Amino acid sequence: MQGSKKSIKSDLARIDALKDEDIDYSEIPDLSALGEEFWDKAVVKRAEPKAQVTIRLDREVLDWFKSQGKGYQSRINAVLRAYKEARNRA
Repeated sequence: MQGSKKSIKSDLARIDALKDEDIDYSEIPDLSALGEEFWDKAVVKRAEPKAQVTIRLDREVLDWFKSQGKGYQSRINAVLRAYKEARNRA
């Protein structure tokens, strides 16, 4: 879903103006029903920080990734990760 920055800002202003008692929490699941055993097995995983690099790409390749919208660097990373994982399986 893509919207303009203006509509996002107006949504944020509207949400910010809500009072706590006006917020509908009914769709939030009751996590206490999971039990202590679930939380005992829970593990916090932190994402490994990404390294900043300079890479030379064909202009056509870069333009194609950029044409797919916001997040083109993450998509390039995902393609490279998939290639790495495929090579590791081979």
